[in-house]
Formats: sequence, C-alpha cells, structure tokens
Amino acid sequence: MDNVTTGRKGEQIALEYLKKQGFKILETNKHFSRFCEVDIIALDRDTLVFAEVKTRSSERYGIPLEAITKEKYNNIRKGLYMYLQENPKYKKYRIDAISILLKPKLEIKHLKNI
Repeated sequence: MDNVTTGRKGEQIALEYLKKQGFKILETNKHFSRFCEVDIIALDRDTLVFAEVKTRSSERYGIPLEAITKEKYNNIRKGLYMYLQENPKYKKYRIDAISILLKPKLEIKHLKNI
C-alpha cells in the first residue's frame, strides 16, 4: 500500500471513529492555501475541532504522531483562524491529532487540544 492509499484509509477510519464518538463532521480535506490542508473539521458538541490524521501501516518508520511537525501545526492554526473569520459563530475551538496504526492490529489514539 502506498502512502496516499494508507493516508486515505486512515482518514476514513478516523471519520468513522469520530462519528461513533458523537462528532458532527463538517468538512474533510479542506484546503486554505497550498500550504494548509486540514484533514477533518468537525463539531464536538459546541466546540469546533480541526483534526489532523496521521496514519502508518506499522511502526517501522516511527509512530504516526511524530509526523506532526511544528510547521504543520502552525499551518493548521492559520487555517483554523481563516475558518473562524469565515464562520464567526464558533466561539470554542481546538486542534486534535488522531494517530492510526494499521499493523500489527488497528490502533487509534486521539489527542485532544494539542
């Protein structure tokens, strides 16, 4: 499985996970600029959530969350602020990270308010 396929599979797993947790999915793969793309935008009750999903087929090349760099985080923050300008009704917001490890068994880790 190539990286794009692995990433898409992980995002689909994360979407299903969030739905089961009661999140309302607003948008997926939202582009704000060529530098800023957010995997999932959702509502957790009254809180707007920008979720970054990182997927690995195994831990051979490290754990998924290691791939969220400071630069990536800052780009997500910029996108969040742009989204809030377009949608000022949201007063509470946060950035979450979702780690998907496919093998040896499916493992999902959800870090809130990173």
